[in-house]
Amino acid sequence: MTKQVDFEKGNIAANIAQTAVPMFVAQILSLLYSIVDRIYIGRIPGEGTAALGGIGLCFPVIMLITAFTNLYGSGGAPLFAIARGSGNNVRAEQILNTSFRLEILTGIVLTLITAVFGGDILMLFGANETSLVYALPYLNIYICGTIFVMTATGMNPFINAQGFTQTGMLTVTIGAAANIILDPVFIFGFRMGVRGAAIATVISQALSAAFVLRFLFSERSPALYKVKLSPESILPDAELSMQIAGLGTSAFVMQFTNSLVTAVCNNVLMLSGGELYVSVMTIISSLRQVLEVPAIAIVEGASPVISYNYGARRPDRVKKSIFIMAAAEFAYTMLGWILIETIPGIMLSVFTSDAVLVEAALPSMHLYFFAFVFMSLQHCAQSTFKAMNKKKKAIFFSLFRKVIIVVPLTIILPHLFGLGISGVFIAEPVSNVVGGTAAFVTMLLTVLPELGSMKREQKA
Repeated sequence: MTKQVDFEKGNIAANIAQTAVPMFVAQILSLLYSIVDRIYIGRIPGEGTAALGGIGLCFPVIMLITAFTNLYGSGGAPLFAIARGSGNNVRAEQILNTSFRLEILTGIVLTLITAVFGGDILMLFGANETSLVYALPYLNIYICGTIFVMTATGMNPFINAQGFTQTGMLTVTIGAAANIILDPVFIFGFRMGVRGAAIATVISQALSAAFVLRFLFSERSPALYKVKLSPESILPDAELSMQIAGLGTSAFVMQFTNSLVTAVCNNVLMLSGGELYVSVMTIISSLRQVLEVPAIAIVEGASPVISYNYGARRPDRVKKSIFIMAAAEFAYTMLGWILIETIPGIMLSVFTSDAVLVEAALPSMHLYFFAFVFMSLQHCAQSTFKAMNKKKKAIFFSLFRKVIIVVPLTIILPHLFGLGISGVFIAEPVSNVVGGTAAFVTMLLTVLPELGSMKREQKA
């Protein structure tokens, strides 16, 4: 699959669709890495619910690894696309190669740290002696694939930013298909339980990484920009590293704060509701990941189109891309909220057959997703800031919604107005309304005038 999307020409909506549809499929398949694990683990006879709660305690660590992956992938890809749009091919290739080296070096460091301190980290994130029985074995095996994750997930945006979105989709397809096949074999066939789920995931990640490396290294590959290694260029360029990490800090903060929020929620829920409500949050978080896939695909599909045309100084195409992205995001999140309100039981049944767990999850799910549509505002603003290299605004609004709003509310609300456990789940919709609205309005008030000024300069 080597068809290339031309971001410079053609209909904007078609360009976004040609990029977003493969990304949507890729996001769905990528999600299967973790979702399939949870579906199978939740059905382990006699211990599924406890095992699911234990795996949920690993999420903050996995999110932290993803945060570092996005630091360089999401930070480098927009700069790469802007350089392509401006015709600076030398800089584009330098950004690609610097990002790759950063992914590999950081992956090695994270693997070593987690291998040594994994148990302590899990205890810090809310694990107890019972849940650690499931969480630690899963984490110890999962971290063996850290470099594979960082290579496949971190470098795939550079394939998409070159317009080879179908190849980017295939990258994820290979790993997800392997995970779907291997999970039941290792979990049930070899009777390895959570360890089997982790082994299947690592093997699948390795296959995805191998495909990415083949595409970006091989001289026979159609990729326009390649990864090139030489003995004198093992270490990444310091100046470019700072620029990549500076823009990528926005994506890093989003994932890091997701990890922080998950850890805080697990701690509060473990103290006030026990392991049952940690499992409830695990299921709701899984459902949110599923529902967010099309929304993320839309903004990620629009991002390289915005970056390329911003670098090429085509303000009308940038503006149209933003409005098409926003309209599609709003329509989808509204549809997602309607589905949650009309068929919640069906959605929960995908993750568990435990009637007690479903009964506990239903009211919490309605609270958590109450303002789901406002997430579209946050997504659109964050994606636009990142695509146009507005790193300060992107970083601020990542911190604002999660750290300034969600974390304090998660801790405080359970103790107010008799809300109890419900307060943990109410924090999310409050942050969506306040944080999403603030980010989107700021984007309109800053980005649109800049594009207008760019257009007037071109006419002068």
